Amino acid sequence: MTQVVAPIAKKIPHKLEKHGDIRIDPYYWLNDRENQEVVEYLEAENDFYNKSTEHTKEFQKKLFDEMKGRIKEDDESVPYKQNGYWYITRYELGKEYPIYSRKKETLDAKEEIMFDGNEMARDHEYFSIGGIAISPDNKLAAFGVDTVSRRQYTIQIKNLETGEILTDKIENTTGGSVWANDNKTLFYTQKDPITLRSDKIYKHKLGVQASNDELVFHEQDETFGTYVYKSKSKKYIIVGSYSTLTSEYQTLLSDFPDGDLKMFSSRKRGLEYGISHYGDHWYVLTNKDSATNFKLMKVNEDHTSSENWKEFIPHRDDVLLEDIDIFKDYYVVSERENGLNKIKIVRWNGDESYYLPFDSETYTAGVSRNPDFDTDILRYAYNSMVTPNSVIDFDMGTREKTVKKEQEVLGGNFDKENYVEKRLWATARDGEKIPMSFVYHKNTELNSNTPILQYAYGSYGHTIDPYFSTVRLSLLDRGFVYAIAHIRGGEYLGRKWYEEGKLLKKMNTFTDFIDCSKFLIAEGYTGAGHLYAMGGSAGGLLMGAINNMAPEIYNGIIAAVPFVDVVTTMLDESIPLTTGEYDEWGNPNEKEYYQYMKSYSPYDQVKIQAYPNILVTTGFHDSQVQYFEPAKWVAKLREMKTDNKLLLFDINMDAGHGGASGRFEALKEVAKEYAFLLDLEGKID
Repeated sequence: MTQVVAPIAKKIPHKLEKHGDIRIDPYYWLNDRENQEVVEYLEAENDFYNKSTEHTKEFQKKLFDEMKGRIKEDDESVPYKQNGYWYITRYELGKEYPIYSRKKETLDAKEEIMFDGNEMARDHEYFSIGGIAISPDNKLAAFGVDTVSRRQYTIQIKNLETGEILTDKIENTTGGSVWANDNKTLFYTQKDPITLRSDKIYKHKLGVQASNDELVFHEQDETFGTYVYKSKSKKYIIVGSYSTLTSEYQTLLSDFPDGDLKMFSSRKRGLEYGISHYGDHWYVLTNKDSATNFKLMKVNEDHTSSENWKEFIPHRDDVLLEDIDIFKDYYVVSERENGLNKIKIVRWNGDESYYLPFDSETYTAGVSRNPDFDTDILRYAYNSMVTPNSVIDFDMGTREKTVKKEQEVLGGNFDKENYVEKRLWATARDGEKIPMSFVYHKNTELNSNTPILQYAYGSYGHTIDPYFSTVRLSLLDRGFVYAIAHIRGGEYLGRKWYEEGKLLKKMNTFTDFIDCSKFLIAEGYTGAGHLYAMGGSAGGLLMGAINNMAPEIYNGIIAAVPFVDVVTTMLDESIPLTTGEYDEWGNPNEKEYYQYMKSYSPYDQVKIQAYPNILVTTGFHDSQVQYFEPAKWVAKLREMKTDNKLLLFDINMDAGHGGASGRFEALKEVAKEYAFLLDLEGKID
């Protein structure tokens, strides 16, 4: 390996004081993205990364070609029908971005290309199109474009009959929008330009300057965000307000866009609910009355406040009620029991009720896009860690299923029978059983020399389900085991699983991950010299915490866009998304939360000790986790670590939180991560 000298960031002491506690942050100056010295430091880190990994560049290209070679380039989505048109997203050979098209009434009709992402992205390093919304008369399409990667979209409108882009231009939005039934009124969400909080709903009339758009709703509470959508019945436009623990909705008849919003049920702290319209009733998915795992309630559309809600599906301690999808003759309930997805189909008249059969010990199944209300066909998706994703149309009346598409794995080498998947249960230090989804090649021997990549997220109740990945095969085929740890902070084992891994119980998230790692070592699946950990964003916080708490049991750690300067970020209300996070992490303006946060904050807890090999990645334009968090963390690790192991920092100067925007460009980033792991294992071929 080429011997190169790591950059050393200069230190400028910056005093931070709260609750009488003083922290000195010597790398605070890295927060200034406009400072040329900051840019030069980041470029020096990139240079160090590139020189340190020069010997893996050819292998990275090999991995990239291998991963790309498994993906069908000229691919397309399964068409779905909405309001008389079939909608299709497709990719063409050698091109990075999707093409959005449609066909009228039948799939044999002439294709109408609505948007060609490749043409639109031509002059941009980063490009994302989102929120395509078709007017009720099918003539216009509103769409959002982001060319910076800060998730600030500009909405424009295209005439689908003439191809003309109208003069309407709305800046700084979430990208999505909703048409009223008059085909000329558009509702959209605007962001605060500093914090990027979604805080305002506006109404736009075709042809009117965006500066004259009418403010419909302003979410004043800085811990809440807002959004707008349309009920599946098309009768209502719905404005939602949300925080981690509380929700609220207001409604407006789609036929009367200039009417006033009507409150559905006023917010009460800790009361969460979601609403679905059917006939003259609303169905309310809620945690009301301490329904931790949620229940379904019903209310007449004329009297919607919570005191009028009547129980429809009761709360169950052992089953998480995740969602409901409504059709003319059926409703479909998405549940999670013992970590596994279940889909229940019920006829409205009560004649019929049954679950879709799933046999595997570990899998992922979920209801797909079903915009059509008057149909007996339910579209859902199924996959597992060894089974490619399938899109299935299921006739709820006849119970016949049609596999509309099974993900193709090109290259000629994939056979699901060559891989083994299982679920393991590790015992945490407090006695809880932590599930892990596990996959490996059948020829891989499991012993103390077996490399394992252990992945987790563990925040916001977000569950990482055991999913199939063609990309992951490049690790499995080289003898790696891949393990997903379903730790507390996610919702794999129900809502209580989430509650036990947040706020003043956040430490459970980190200790669960470590205890899973220790289990893998103790049971002889791997050894500390061959165990690797990976997580991104809030999962990057997890990586930072375990890096400080148990560095000796990992040979390598990958932290992608990591949230590592928890206390400073949560005290800075100007940073995007901070105030909305208080219900997840706590408000450090309160001393108890400040002290608890500081006890695990990776940046604050870096100490003089030996650390594993570490790869840190970020994007300069990241809106979720600012680039300076990992930059400061890396600088402090360089100063404090006592080992001579790798500490690499790769900054994409063109991208944000999601990394590169192109379909295949993103694989180059995965190739970097895999090359880092395989190099440490001496498996570069």
